[in-house]
Amino acid sequence: MSGLEVPTWDPQTAVLIGAILLEAVVLYVGYAGLERLVGPRLIEFLVGGDSDAR
Repeated sequence: MSGLEVPTWDPQTAVLIGAILLEAVVLYVGYAGLERLVGPRLIEFLVGGDSDAR
């Protein structure tokens, strides 16, 4: 039967997929931290202190 066989994993492919997933998590956490640090200051700079703009 076609389509029911279990695929074999190449170790290099598994390492590559793991590295890509790890990079995605690091970027997600990094950008979230950067947004927390810079976000409020950037919004304040762009809005100019106008409380009605929010």
